[in-house]
Amino acid sequence: MKSGTRLQSQVCDTQVIVVKASDELDDLCCGGVPMVPLDAEIDSAATLDPKFATNSVMGKRYVDATGAEVLVTKAGVGTLTVASTRLVLKDAKPLPASD
Repeated sequence: MKSGTRLQSQVCDTQVIVVKASDELDDLCCGGVPMVPLDAEIDSAATLDPKFATNSVMGKRYVDATGAEVLVTKAGVGTLTVASTRLVLKDAKPLPASD
């Protein structure tokens, strides 16, 4: 997967853009189900796993342990994971003082 790739959840409204790619993002899931490209067909039989239903927040960046990063462009109820490991919300960098 490469930077700039747009993906959508198969079980909720979540959509993301890959900001910083890594091989681990090939296993990117939302709500316990693999994410697919925006133009791909969604599996209508896919269902949200209640263990992975803690919401994704629009406009926030999520990262994994390898440094891979995604930006949520449309919020949804699914949790972003790589396989079964949850992505964490990226901390904002403090702005420099303007004295």
